Amino acid sequence: MVLEVENLNVNYRETTALEKVSFSASPGEMVGIIGPNGGGKSTLVKAILGLVPIEGGIVKFRDRAIKKQMRSVAYVPQRAQIDWDYPITVWNVVMMARTLHTKWLRKPSRESQQIVKSALERVGMFKWHSRQIGELSGGQQQRVFLARALAQQAELFLFDEPFSGVDKATESVMYDVFAELKQNGKLLMVITHDLGTSLTKCDSLLLLNKQIIANGSFKQVITAENIQKAYGGSVLLFTGEEV
Repeated sequence: MVLEVENLNVNYRETTALEKVSFSASPGEMVGIIGPNGGGKSTLVKAILGLVPIEGGIVKFRDRAIKKQMRSVAYVPQRAQIDWDYPITVWNVVMMARTLHTKWLRKPSRESQQIVKSALERVGMFKWHSRQIGELSGGQQQRVFLARALAQQAELFLFDEPFSGVDKATESVMYDVFAELKQNGKLLMVITHDLGTSLTKCDSLLLLNKQIIANGSFKQVITAENIQKAYGGSVLLFTGEEV
């Protein structure tokens, strides 16, 4: 296992956000994180990243504390958390991923510039490299942030609702890139709010409502009993089937 989370607890103002969350994941996997609104999906990712304080528990990546190897971790937050009016070009957004490699105030190396160019080309956004990020469509913006994650050359990728509000073309690009990352032994954790096509792309699912309700394959996780525990009622799947 490359990522291990053990007895993770997070509280906000004396309110439990996550309680005794434990799971592990392996290289080459895409793990889907699902659950109701307020169930702790984003909190889990932020706790793994050290962006919110934890009350207890352990997060290890490759048998070491994850906070000591953030260079190997790429994070794409929800679109709502990003200031799209900030005056920065597409090129510079992606180049931010190389900061840990080149350090502040130093000119990016030729290698970093080539990595950024390749990442933008991979998501079909290089011809917009000089555009302001705020001038792009929602799907284009998401591709740019995917390129930034690629340019970081990470081992662990965390995506918070990456398919929200994107067009079909962008969705297709993302699925292709995710498949390549998996093939290259990377670990992906993807939060999704809808029980749609993205679930079929996942190797395993983590059903969360402050605690882990179920963890395993689609068939193991998506059962009437588990859905009732997590959502408090039935839900409609992308197939039109109700569970």
